Amino acid sequence: MAYNPFDLTGRVALVTGANTGLGQGLAVALARAGADIVAAGRSTPTETEAAVKEVGARFHFVHADLDSVGVVQQVVDQAVAAFGRIDILINNAGTIRRADALEFSEDDWDLVMNVNLKTPFFLAQAVARRMVDQGNGGHGGGKIINIASMLSFQGGIRVASYTASKSGIAGLTKLLANEWAAKGINVNAIAPGYFATNNTEALRNDETRNRDILARIPAGRWGRPEDLGGAAVFLSSAAADYVHGTVLAVDGGWLAR
Repeated sequence: MAYNPFDLTGRVALVTGANTGLGQGLAVALARAGADIVAAGRSTPTETEAAVKEVGARFHFVHADLDSVGVVQQVVDQAVAAFGRIDILINNAGTIRRADALEFSEDDWDLVMNVNLKTPFFLAQAVARRMVDQGNGGHGGGKIINIASMLSFQGGIRVASYTASKSGIAGLTKLLANEWAAKGINVNAIAPGYFATNNTEALRNDETRNRDILARIPAGRWGRPEDLGGAAVFLSSAAADYVHGTVLAVDGGWLAR
């Protein structure tokens, strides 16, 4: 059989926030490439489970409220108990709050920073410790992929904590890549452009903002969750063994405009 550097057969991927939208698209893409999926989050990912099992991969759900780091070790332990190891982590779970900066509340700041930045760091830490302990296993140390944003590069408006958290994710990705590359752990990020998800529903429903956003996207459309699949499979695979600390934009050309 010809060597396929994108084959994820035998690997276990932990994906947070996989019940809908981008997380669902990421989980299904990895399953199609051969990975077994552990999904962690608050909502039971029924559709995701069905899609993963349909392509012949195993699926396990861990119920966890990711706005608290108290669940981190539980998530890792249950993933390992289910499938024996963790080879890939996709830090996808996220949230957003919108308000003028002059009116932005501390509660909205803390919630977004906890879900989007604090928990991803401590989950990456716990998974990396596991990757180091489990050793090579024929798959290398492991792959960690954080989900960044266009607001890792730009300021945006009315989303102070989201912009801060996603800017932090980009910097954290580089920091962890610097520290963990020598341990055989690749840490990278994907920065989705404007995708049709629950988080962007308010923008898509605003006729003026929707029109302005589409006018700037060279591809001329909002992204679909499946558009992230190729980038996720690449960064999770042996094809990306020498890729460390990159923030890969999947944005329909938004940043090039």
